[in-house]
Amino acid sequence: MCGRFAITLPTDAMAQLFAATPANNLPAVPNFNVCPTNQIHVVLSEGDAARRLVSMRWGFIPHWYKTASDGPLLINARAETLAEKPAFRQACRERRCLIPVTGFYEWTKDSEGLRWPWYISAGAPLALAGVWQEWAEGDDVMSTCAIVTTTANETMSQVHHRMPVVIDEEDWGLWLGEQGHGAATLMKAADEDLLSFHQVDRAVNSNRAAGSALIDPI
Repeated sequence: MCGRFAITLPTDAMAQLFAATPANNLPAVPNFNVCPTNQIHVVLSEGDAARRLVSMRWGFIPHWYKTASDGPLLINARAETLAEKPAFRQACRERRCLIPVTGFYEWTKDSEGLRWPWYISAGAPLALAGVWQEWAEGDDVMSTCAIVTTTANETMSQVHHRMPVVIDEEDWGLWLGEQGHGAATLMKAADEDLLSFHQVDRAVNSNRAAGSALIDPI
């Protein structure tokens, strides 16, 4: 799964990287501790329109929820069942997006049950596969999204049995629906040599923690 991440790329650089027009309400960067329900940067492409860099709530809300907290918090969507689950199947076909991150966190437990965080990155920005949905109830309207995950590769399984789906730059258009069908072939684990990880301070266990020291190795 993916339950926390960091984004340090400036907004202008993000927009340039993805050839996307930035919205005016994007969240502040850098953020070394992006948490579920935070507003995050999302790249989407609708039809023949140019790509857009927009802000969305991290936490997908199915259309049948009466309130934003009417059911489980859906921050991740399993690639293996994405096309079948009622919450995600239409978004899987029609509303795929990219979620820029600098790196993400996973946790392991020691023999005493203490949770130890690890920071996982590639030395360059990553584009994670996502799906999105606009949820509305009365006057309450919200754009929401989830990160698509898959079974971890051998390297990442040392930390966690799941990992986000990372979309290579040459496949961004395919995932966004700009190049026809075939996005399902992209829902697989990243190459073994793409990601590396190191242990970081347990300060990041708090969703109130902030600052670049959160990703420093210990």
